[in-house]
Amino acid sequence: MKEIKKIFDVKGMHCASCVRVIERTLQKVEGVQAATVNLATNKATVNYDKSTLEHDMASAVKKAGYELMIEEKPIEGMDNLKENVTVSLVLVFLSALIMIWELFFPMSFTIKEFFHHLLPIFATYMLFVVGRPYIAGMWRFIKYKRADMDGLVGIGTSIAFIYSFIVTAFEQQLTRILNTEHTYYDVTIIVIGLITLGKYLENRAKSHTSDAIKKLVRLQAKTAKVIMDGKEMDMPIEQVTVGHLIRVRPGEKIPVDGVIIEGESSIDESMITGESMPVDKAINSQVIGATINKSGSFIMKATKVGSETMLSQIIKLVEEAQGSKAPIQRMADTVSSYFVPAVLAIAVLTFIGWVLAGNFVYGLVNMIAVLIVACPCAMGLATPTAIMVGTGKGAENGILIKDAESLEIAHKVNTVVFDKTGTLTKGTPEVTDIVIARSDNDEAISKKRSPRFARDDVLRLAASLEKGSEHSLADAILMEAQSYRFNDSKLSKVENFKAISGFGIEGYIKDKKYLLGNSKLMEKENVDLASLVSYIEAFESQGKTVMVLAEDKNVLGLIAVADTLKETAYAGVQALQKKGIEVVIITGDNQRTAEAIASKLGIKKVLAEVLPDQKEEEIRKLQKIGKVVAMVGDGINDAPALAAADVGIAMGSGTGIAIESGDIILMNKDLKSIASAIELSRKTMRTIKFNLFWAFGYNIILIPVAMMGWISPIFAGAAMATSSISVVSNSLLLKKVKLNI
Repeated sequence: MKEIKKIFDVKGMHCASCVRVIERTLQKVEGVQAATVNLATNKATVNYDKSTLEHDMASAVKKAGYELMIEEKPIEGMDNLKENVTVSLVLVFLSALIMIWELFFPMSFTIKEFFHHLLPIFATYMLFVVGRPYIAGMWRFIKYKRADMDGLVGIGTSIAFIYSFIVTAFEQQLTRILNTEHTYYDVTIIVIGLITLGKYLENRAKSHTSDAIKKLVRLQAKTAKVIMDGKEMDMPIEQVTVGHLIRVRPGEKIPVDGVIIEGESSIDESMITGESMPVDKAINSQVIGATINKSGSFIMKATKVGSETMLSQIIKLVEEAQGSKAPIQRMADTVSSYFVPAVLAIAVLTFIGWVLAGNFVYGLVNMIAVLIVACPCAMGLATPTAIMVGTGKGAENGILIKDAESLEIAHKVNTVVFDKTGTLTKGTPEVTDIVIARSDNDEAISKKRSPRFARDDVLRLAASLEKGSEHSLADAILMEAQSYRFNDSKLSKVENFKAISGFGIEGYIKDKKYLLGNSKLMEKENVDLASLVSYIEAFESQGKTVMVLAEDKNVLGLIAVADTLKETAYAGVQALQKKGIEVVIITGDNQRTAEAIASKLGIKKVLAEVLPDQKEEEIRKLQKIGKVVAMVGDGINDAPALAAADVGIAMGSGTGIAIESGDIILMNKDLKSIASAIELSRKTMRTIKFNLFWAFGYNIILIPVAMMGWISPIFAGAAMATSSISVVSNSLLLKKVKLNI
């Protein structure tokens, strides 16, 4: 059964305990494989079987007291909340004036009675109009026995309102019993007002945590200049299809992904890679939608549109990462699920304790203060807000972090293992030397000085064999052959071609068996390399890769190939080592070649002559001795190792399967970004830990204070709102982190 992964908006969430309830509810629906709910985004990411009806999930969530938006409906937004805040502030201000007037200024009986009836009207409006979410939360608690932040506020303010209403209605009788005629309408009004203001400020702050997504969405072009029947016409981007020809002029955004078929230009790809330097493009060059054409005009052919474009895929990855849950957040959610019932118990015990001490009213007020001050909003926001800002910061710098767990684990990495070819090196090797094996005089002859027949023989045979190979070194030999006009018609037909993973290739030409590969292949096939050993060692010590050509058991010659290091390789390795991280090279090359490359980069540990299927095993060996390993690679044969590593880092220029296996994708192809990703993880985790320390510490300190009656419900509401705002604001500081890319 095909699994679907979809993100839904959720209505009615206000704290970490809400998250826990909705996750458990969704996971109980038949066919749901996994469900992750994010308080910061008010979204649920659900993995479910195709046969599972979304209406079943929505129905289950509704029974729990929330709403899963399976249809595109606008959720009650900031405008509605802003309106409530405006009314609340007016009523809070008027209530405060009345309280001050009553305390400090004498009033006539008529004025006192007027105010006496004005506060209940204000409180009624605040509780049943502005405070609807809190009444709904209290109802959820009564109906489903599930308490959340709204429920705590609803219970506290409702108790204050009901008590005050009873005192107002039966003032004369209760005055004698309670020895007070004081009401607590002001608690209902001011607490709901302050919490609503706090929620508004919190939501405004939370909206900035998703700025990275908003920026990416705004990058999309709105129209494309499509060429149809020889004429150019502006077409909405939604109507562009694969195969459309599109003209892009200087200064315009490239509308979709495609390939240039006419013209050339320089493209600003910083929105994808974070790299400010424009990239030169010519015919057959790939171009990415939403990047900016800086100079020339060109015509492109659309190859990917809509949700298939790179920008759409990046937006999807970032959304999924921001909606995912880090292990540390699961701990906070679990604590919160037990915390709310515990608070209810503490509040009841507070009331009972004060009543037994002979003060019913104090017990009531202090119980309300406990309920309000203990709301776990800050706990629920501590992790997801930091994750959202952290992943967004990475995306802005060409570092795509696919999930929150990877972002959390990355800060623990103490070993980074690099694949060599295509990762540390450019992956575009060139032939540097040809050695001819001759029985009469074994000598190395450079390409320029070698006799034509010798060069032709070795090069033509090697190119004929490599024509059917997918190895990166094959391109170097074929390019060299083409430079000497050895086109397909001049190459020999190869039969029974066979690629021997980790060794080389073999094939038959005119019924003769030929081998082209490394020394291990020759040893395996009993080919005598004595005449070439000194040359092989010399080339390998220079960091060159050597391929030996043999006819059956007879060695014919060798070809030395060199791959140049990427410009950022040395700086990337040094940046990691400065952080105390061990760097390792893993490669199928022999020890001498690998060590030559390692010495240029200052890398001490080399894992050489590792076959593709052994890379995963080497990663696991490092993990068994306590290393937290990040694997960096870009090829198909790196995929198992990327998946096995604690954190897989794939180069954005790599193969699709490698990128799919990676946890972090470097779209900017800058190896310094690996250290930046780890630094971003470290700073994000510091932020999360501070947030959680503050959230838990706030409750641990203020709950006993409220129990003792040292803080009023009004100040409790202000403190609760402040704690949530401070957590979100602290997370937003991550936006100012400077990544040294």
